[in-house]
Amino acid sequence: MNSSVPTLRIAAAGHNPGSQEVAMVFTVQVSSELIGGDVDEGYGRVADAFRANFASGREVGAALTVYRDGVKVVDLWGGYRDGLARSRWRPDTMVNTFSTTKGIAALTMAHAVSHGLLEYDAPVSRYWPAFRRNGKDTITVRELLAHQAGLCALTPVPTLADVADPDRLEPILAAQRPAWTPGTRHGYHAVTLGWFESELIRRTDPQGRTLGRYFAEEIASPLGVDYHIGLPAEMDRDRIAFIHGWPRIEAMLNARSLPTGTVLNSMNPFGLFSRAAGIPAGVNAYRSDYNRDDVRGVEIPSVNGTGTARGVARLYGAAATGGHQVGINAETLAALQESPRPPSGGTRDKVLGIHPAYSLGFSRPDTAFVFGSSDRVFGTPGLGGSFGFADPDTGIGYGYVMNRLGFHLVSDPRELALRQALFRDVLGARPQS
Repeated sequence: MNSSVPTLRIAAAGHNPGSQEVAMVFTVQVSSELIGGDVDEGYGRVADAFRANFASGREVGAALTVYRDGVKVVDLWGGYRDGLARSRWRPDTMVNTFSTTKGIAALTMAHAVSHGLLEYDAPVSRYWPAFRRNGKDTITVRELLAHQAGLCALTPVPTLADVADPDRLEPILAAQRPAWTPGTRHGYHAVTLGWFESELIRRTDPQGRTLGRYFAEEIASPLGVDYHIGLPAEMDRDRIAFIHGWPRIEAMLNARSLPTGTVLNSMNPFGLFSRAAGIPAGVNAYRSDYNRDDVRGVEIPSVNGTGTARGVARLYGAAATGGHQVGINAETLAALQESPRPPSGGTRDKVLGIHPAYSLGFSRPDTAFVFGSSDRVFGTPGLGGSFGFADPDTGIGYGYVMNRLGFHLVSDPRELALRQALFRDVLGARPQS
């Protein structure tokens, strides 16, 4: 390979499933020959930005898909599915999307609301009587989905075996005591939110399905999208990208990329940040544990969705253009676009130490995180840089996935460059941040 191609330093910790070895750093070269796909006329600036991410040495493997008014207008992929083995990223390569999964789970909840299984303003205990214990009796579905329930950490911390069995996990969830008075504050339910959502689906779905199964059978399969919450055993593992994390020292050196409040909160090993992130027991994202097949296979509907950029963009593209293709009715779709209802005690996130906006399971634009063409946009970013969202005003469904973890809480520079090219340069919409 041409030596003039930029090299990217990547970590190999956990390359063997279950490995917890100290990370070693390797270099990988990504040439323009490893970039494929196409864009419609007028979207060349987006392709330029995608290629520039690889030319600058910032990507290992990545994909970007954009739908507009139901038509795929951008479909790009490139680099390596596994940067150490030099396995190429293919058009159908899938990767774990971390918290981008939350948006897919929120679309699933919107489907359930549209079909009369749930109401956003009903108390959770209406559907799940055991939930009312320990001061949770008045928490509404809306408050839960807005990270206002105070249930971001769990005691005891469930094991992966607990997670694999909903009947074992449910008593742990039901017994929790909120970390603050529900509705007064919000704090990012980094891992727990999806399990509470899944229990609501399980208790209201006539077939008693988990959220992952409900999503697969009611949304993903009819729409023909490659996205899974709980990776099926029969799925070809050669389609799955290896997630490249970083050695601990690299993470420490890049702490400046995070908001000060987040860094300060993360330093307390007994605080909400550490407790919210340390679930399930023995699973650590930056240690590459999400490359383990036992982690991929269970349902963690907040963080372990595995899919393609095409799948993410297709789902959000359907949501951006009326919602009927993903089973969301007009009333529910309108609710997804309404302004968030902030907690009564202020918007500083008790877990992340920032001032985000959440609504109905989605992230929404705020002063520090502007995405899409208007504040009616909804979606979720994921750890390391992935992002998916729907923009009803432009009919855009957007999906970006990658396998090299970045350090930014939102708006990873690689993803932001793509989003700027699309919204500011191509569509002439507002600048992104």
